[in-house]
Amino acid sequence: MPISIDGNLFSLSTQDTLYQMQVDEYGILNHLWYGPKTGMSMSYLNQYPEISFSGSLADTGTRRDYSLNDRPLEYAEGGMTDYRTPALRIVHPDGSSALDLRYAGYEVLNHKPGIAHLPASFDRSLQTPTLKITLKDALYPIFVHLYYNAFEKENVIARSVEIENNTDHILSLDKFSSLCLDLPDGDLEVLHFHGRHAMERLKERLPLGFGTFRFESRRGNSSHQHNPAVILAAPHTDESHGACYGACLLYSGCYQVEVQKDQLEQIRLVMGLEESTFHWKLKPQATFHSPEALLSYSNQGFEKLSHQFHDMFREHVIRSTFVHRPRPVLINNWEATYFDFNGQKLIEIADSAKECGIDLFVLDDGWFGNRNSDTESLGDWHVNEEKLGMPLADLSKAIHDRQMQFGLWIEPEMVSEDSDLFRTHPEWVLWIPGRYPSRSRHQLVLDLGNPEVVEYLYQTFSKLIRENSVDYIKWDMNRSISDFYSSYLPEQRQGELAHRYMLGVYELADRLTTEFPEVLFEGCAGGGGRFDGGMLYYFPQYWCSDNTDAHCRTQIQYGTSFFYPISSVGSHVSAVPNHQTGRVTSLKTRGTVAMAGTFGYELDLTLLSPEQREEVRQQVQTYKTLQPLIFDGDYYRLSDPFDHDLAAWSFVSKDGLQILVQSVIYEQKPNVRFPRIQLRGLKRDVWYKQLDTGNVYTGAALMDGGLLLDLPQGTDSSQTLQFVRMDQEETSE
Repeated sequence: MPISIDGNLFSLSTQDTLYQMQVDEYGILNHLWYGPKTGMSMSYLNQYPEISFSGSLADTGTRRDYSLNDRPLEYAEGGMTDYRTPALRIVHPDGSSALDLRYAGYEVLNHKPGIAHLPASFDRSLQTPTLKITLKDALYPIFVHLYYNAFEKENVIARSVEIENNTDHILSLDKFSSLCLDLPDGDLEVLHFHGRHAMERLKERLPLGFGTFRFESRRGNSSHQHNPAVILAAPHTDESHGACYGACLLYSGCYQVEVQKDQLEQIRLVMGLEESTFHWKLKPQATFHSPEALLSYSNQGFEKLSHQFHDMFREHVIRSTFVHRPRPVLINNWEATYFDFNGQKLIEIADSAKECGIDLFVLDDGWFGNRNSDTESLGDWHVNEEKLGMPLADLSKAIHDRQMQFGLWIEPEMVSEDSDLFRTHPEWVLWIPGRYPSRSRHQLVLDLGNPEVVEYLYQTFSKLIRENSVDYIKWDMNRSISDFYSSYLPEQRQGELAHRYMLGVYELADRLTTEFPEVLFEGCAGGGGRFDGGMLYYFPQYWCSDNTDAHCRTQIQYGTSFFYPISSVGSHVSAVPNHQTGRVTSLKTRGTVAMAGTFGYELDLTLLSPEQREEVRQQVQTYKTLQPLIFDGDYYRLSDPFDHDLAAWSFVSKDGLQILVQSVIYEQKPNVRFPRIQLRGLKRDVWYKQLDTGNVYTGAALMDGGLLLDLPQGTDSSQTLQFVRMDQEETSE
């Protein structure tokens, strides 16, 4: 059983890991262990001598070897004798902020409930039980409910927290975290994924020193700058060896991650809502539930940790029916035309795409209102028939008549000042009274914390999808939030805006994806600015980055792969010279890189030569054959593209029968040996055949000896190699 309770000892077990907590003699819930299975209680490790200047709880009497400041706590409330970073902070009406949380009981639910208004992991079989542990403040009837789910096969623990105010006064909830994890080993390093627009999720690995390492987003979205996920690893951990812990927040708004190393070299990880943009007024008899966080542990390096998260997302987070279905190869007109197009030009691009075997035509920005630049008409979601030269429904029909699907770009959350929507409803915009609004990309932000705005957007886009037979929606968000003020909320509740905004986004996404389950939704936020577990709950794929340069994309996709499955990565072939970097790479290399994702094109196919269009046709055909392996196989990072001039990765099917190896070499150097890569995830004593050459290798040879790649020709060189596992009869022949 994944949940075991023995007196005051609580254990959660997955296939390979054990998570353990225990209530001590003072009713404090201690964290005991998270790591490999041990087959016993780990409480014997929870012993401490007297530590000077560590205060004691009042009911410990004269005892001097017990302090909350030293003990590993399951959920640290702060304000009593723990001086470390708290997971929770409440301000009472008298101005005090202390909580003294003691164990009040537990409950085991026979299924995993959802979290109202928030994305959360699920079990379609309804067989994953939930452990609910309740803590109560020693003075006030304030309850904190800790929720745990052990996903056995994926080796993932899902955690969330609910606070219940049964007092007769309003509480100010000023910090609320989804998880707190205390670890006894301070010799750890932190891996986080930072970046900027067009260069997201770049891996940085740092040793943990004393004090607090913190990163966050105050931008109203999870941001290009930091991703809400973190890894703690032993110093020598690599892809296939060593211990590491991963934590990922299923939330798309303002968040924070804190990793603290204390005086005893213990580590505390706290992850949850960003405290400077969160101040929630919790009314009497009301509850508040945190976003959910996912935890996973591996003692076999980063790749196993990634496989566990990939499987978790595919099976228990991405709820779309598309998660295991074939997905269309698309052509997007943005980099082909930008705002300069008409219906006939779009149909010409679609005709060329059809000849190449492409399945889906996507009309990007500029089809509505008076939208001929990014300074106007955002929010005016009525079709510009004069520009198209036809109704949108006619364009959709023309695409469908070519046996292709029709997709549309929208940006629901934003509005131009030069728009009918803004002129009609200025009160729907986030705008601080008495101040000029800040602008980004000439846009203002609609107040999705206002239910009236959410309802308007739902009615607008559901009608648009229905009336135009839309098969695909690209939902974009092209600016961060800075003016945190809502005319909808009263003065004393303005601190709730950042979270209420995300609740509105989630409600709109939930209603649209529920009403249109056969429409493929792809998220986007200036590229990968909101690529996180919260959005993947609603959208099975997300535009990975606005940077489509093949060289940069290998680095961006490398960092993305540590937590998020390849099937969620929007990746396309674009024109050269690349519109972001000016770099010229071959069509072959651009195709190789884009195949490590959902695959599509962002260029004007009508400008390609017949030979290039034939190459595109071959790429599309190859990708469609390989898509099941790319989407559902185990992904291996075979090189670090930041440390070498080589990016290499592979996919191994779950049954071990198929292997796909892809690589890109960036720089040609004279008088060098053939580059060599070593595969992983194969059976050592099994033979594998390389399909293009017919050569056969043992798994041991491919993993220990490796493969020799071609020398690069020019500025880039890419290869795609396929192997199949041979049975014993074929080998003997």
